[in-house]
Amino acid sequence: MSLINEYRATEEAIKELQERLKNMSQDDKLQKELEFEGKLRKLMGEYQKSLRDIIALLDPDAKVSKNARAGKATGTKRARKVKQYKNPHNGEVIETKGGNHKTLKEWKAKWGGDVVESWATLLG
Repeated sequence: MSLINEYRATEEAIKELQERLKNMSQDDKLQKELEFEGKLRKLMGEYQKSLRDIIALLDPDAKVSKNARAGKATGTKRARKVKQYKNPHNGEVIETKGGNHKTLKEWKAKWGGDVVESWATLLG
């Protein structure tokens, strides 16, 4: 796309977005939401409360602390599934759970990782 075409397309997009913004700003629902947000932020400032405080007040079950999330992630490891690779060049078959297999590394070095992965079959 030439630079002038890109300029014109951008200019047209800006015009469309300005028209959309103008239409949205005249919407009564938007005006009510903006008014509510303004009053809520003012009230939060008056009582020195953050958005987290409001969420905790309205929905205590939604509170997930960083420690709780970290504990779930480091709990138990998911067992790796066994993959079977069959080399179409020599018919050799290997089974492994990870990529740290000597022969698999040799194949990936010789034929490339994407090609070798296409030879894989998931066993379970």
